[in-house]
Amino acid sequence: MPKTTHHTVEVHFGDCDPAGIVFFPNFSRWMDAASLKFFMDCGLPPWRELVKIRGIVGAPLLEINTKFIKSVTYGETLDVATWIEEWRARVFVQMHRVTRAGPHGDDLICEGREVRAFVKRDAADPDRLRAIAIPEDIRAMCS
Repeated sequence: MPKTTHHTVEVHFGDCDPAGIVFFPNFSRWMDAASLKFFMDCGLPPWRELVKIRGIVGAPLLEINTKFIKSVTYGETLDVATWIEEWRARVFVQMHRVTRAGPHGDDLICEGREVRAFVKRDAADPDRLRAIAIPEDIRAMCS
């Protein structure tokens, strides 16, 4: 079983559309927050610190797929479980499973699959970012 972290989300009125259902882009926002929390829970510093000490700007999103199962409204609490499904040479696949927290913890809301890469600024053109090989120490910390 891969290392898994959990991120709790309190759904607010402002997260919902006029019908009272969570507006779908909010799930991407919550999964992005869960992604950063995953790395910090594994022992990495926040991106703003990692860039100072290792030159790694972050792990931007290259591809996303979200499958929605059930709707959510304000006043509910969600749990976002996050893990790395696959490590490749320069990218990794991060998974998110969003469930209702509390007594309905098995109530699956959505699943997200993200492809991300660790990036540094290009030495020849600092306005460009370049994917780097997955650092072995980060892979070890997060596996």
